[in-house]
Amino acid sequence: MTLIRTVLLTSGLVLTVYGGVAIAQSSAPGTSSSAAASKPLLTLQMPALPDPVRVVLKPATTALLVFDMVDPICKAQPKCTGVMVPAIASLLAQARKAGVLVVYSTRAPNISKWLPEVAPAPGDPVVASYAQDRFYNTDLDKTLKAKGITTVILTGWKVSGSVVYTSVGATLRDYTVVVPVDASLAATDYEVAIGLFQILTQNSANATNEPLKAKASTLSRADMITFQ
Repeated sequence: MTLIRTVLLTSGLVLTVYGGVAIAQSSAPGTSSSAAASKPLLTLQMPALPDPVRVVLKPATTALLVFDMVDPICKAQPKCTGVMVPAIASLLAQARKAGVLVVYSTRAPNISKWLPEVAPAPGDPVVASYAQDRFYNTDLDKTLKAKGITTVILTGWKVSGSVVYTSVGATLRDYTVVVPVDASLAATDYEVAIGLFQILTQNSANATNEPLKAKASTLSRADMITFQ
């Protein structure tokens, strides 16, 4: 995976050095660029993220979760349509062939607006969400435990939102988590870096990305996940 080396912050400007290329993010809403430029820079060193790893999962005890792959959210995000949709579609095809449980989640107003390439199949559970953590105030945990699920693959929009928070909710409930890095992104490289870092260093940490560390999160990739 590309190394994330340095993050420079002001109150309104974020400059990320990502694999040697500087990417300037926009100023915070309501903050002028000149005002932001007058603030002293804060330089933060961030550990390099470990590479994604191959994992082999048991179909009977694994569930693939798909979050917010709906027209109002994904359609306006190039990374969602250009990278995530193909990655999730590939995972869905493999998971369905292996008999893996597939569960969808989004807010109630979007429940019928799934992108056709990654839409639910008849019989797939669909959970209306109330928070970024899809376990919060829903029957998701009950649904998974009723099927004997112990491992969850988290995909969807976005890595620094629902995926990172649900990874915490999952590990708190003793699930082992897999996050394919190409199947959950965000609008900026900064958000992606922070999201992946948080996933590996949350309450059940796996900072070295040990494959399938029990009750923790592993970073993988769609083409590095197999079922058998």
